[in-house]
Amino acid sequence: MQCMNRENVLNLRSFWQIQIVGWCCFYLFNLLESIHNFLTQRVSIWEQTVPIFFMFLGSCALRPFCRQLLRQSQSWIAFELKAAAAAMVTSIPVAGAACLILESFEHVPWHALVAVSMWSWFILFIWCSLYFSIKQWQQSSEEKERLLRAESEVREARLLALRYQLNPHFLFNSLNAVSTLVLDGNAPAATRMLAQIGDLLRTSLDSEVTAEVTLSQELAFTEGYLAIEQTRLGERLRIDIAVPSETRDALVPSMLLQPLVENAVRYGVAPLIEGGWIAIKSALDADRLRIVVGNSGRREGEQKKNGNGIGLGNTAERLKTLYGANFEFSLGWPEAGGCEVVLELPLRRTRALQEASPCAL
Repeated sequence: MQCMNRENVLNLRSFWQIQIVGWCCFYLFNLLESIHNFLTQRVSIWEQTVPIFFMFLGSCALRPFCRQLLRQSQSWIAFELKAAAAAMVTSIPVAGAACLILESFEHVPWHALVAVSMWSWFILFIWCSLYFSIKQWQQSSEEKERLLRAESEVREARLLALRYQLNPHFLFNSLNAVSTLVLDGNAPAATRMLAQIGDLLRTSLDSEVTAEVTLSQELAFTEGYLAIEQTRLGERLRIDIAVPSETRDALVPSMLLQPLVENAVRYGVAPLIEGGWIAIKSALDADRLRIVVGNSGRREGEQKKNGNGIGLGNTAERLKTLYGANFEFSLGWPEAGGCEVVLELPLRRTRALQEASPCAL
């Protein structure tokens, strides 16, 4: 109810602003156009002011009728015909009142009454047409905005659903790693890993759920996950992070790096007896952000098969939902060795977004 009252107040305020400004501009235009008559025929400004003032009052009286017409599903021709009839009916008292005042309430010549009536009818009819046009344009804009808002909400809901799909997967793998440490008799490492998992989950739950975060925030979360994996793998896991400062405030999808790194550790490092390395790099290329997540995994058929698990599949779905076709996402094995995932995203910086509330007439 409070929201509807606020909308009605905005509608009324917007109408009167446009109404007063429009009629003032029309009045000034008529004064400028009649300067020659003022100088040669000694026509007074009063004779121009009185009819326009009563036409202004007539337009205010026509507004409820025009609003009622817009609530009915009719064609544009039906609108115009009814508006012409309403303008004709309104122009008669408008012209009569204006002529009576101009003639000091004495005898009003019929030809003057007819002339002022026709002029008033034409102006009021144009006013009704402008009112219909502005309202229909405004309603169309509001409908498009509602559709865009609905599409945005659906997209955000889909992104959140895909993100929440990752959390149980990550938690299951982490607890499975703790179980392995317990079975191996490494209780201190298992205890430390449980504390790290708790800290990581607390960070995830305390942070605001958004579709995009800065690369710096995403990297901090990923480093927390890598700390857990280092507890499990020890010196078998080596980490190289090269993320320059100019890329750290770029926006990326939340939970982007962690599933990719988890996939790299699980299939590219953990299976190797000697262990391996994980590398995270970023760079700017014009208006694009390039991120590379690499590992020392071997190019084997089993790794290639496993590499398309929930991490990569989920990431591809979220990128498509968020960016459409405006991104690149590939998995490859460079000639220098290892495996890498390459992402190229549109460069977006952190910024404050302001939503303007539409005003209706």
